[in-house]
Amino acid sequence: MTTCSKPWALALCVVTLVLTAGCSSLKTPATADVAVSKAAVDNAAGADGAEFAPAEMAGARSKLALANKAMASKDYKLAIDLAAQAQADAKLAQSKANSAKAQAAADALQDDIRVLREELDRNMQ
Repeated sequence: MTTCSKPWALALCVVTLVLTAGCSSLKTPATADVAVSKAAVDNAAGADGAEFAPAEMAGARSKLALANKAMASKDYKLAIDLAAQAQADAKLAQSKANSAKAQAAADALQDDIRVLREELDRNMQ
């Protein structure tokens, strides 16, 4: 049997291989995360997020733009982080918009019920 006379060289090669594979694999998740965040921002905008949650929408758009800049600079870790923040802001904006719309619909329904009750009361007299 032969033994490796330089185990540190083998370890160095393994570490280099792992780091190279790890760094190159960040680009794909970063690209996917930025795309998902863009879709979340677009969905929030379509749900009138800018009207009902302007601060959250501005934050989402700003962070998405910064994520795109980080991608262009090949800072994939930062791009992933910013994309996640943009997605969270966009989802919050969409939720606030949906909540505001639901509240408005509930208020309109309550008004309709009040009017019907008034008409019933008038007809009963």
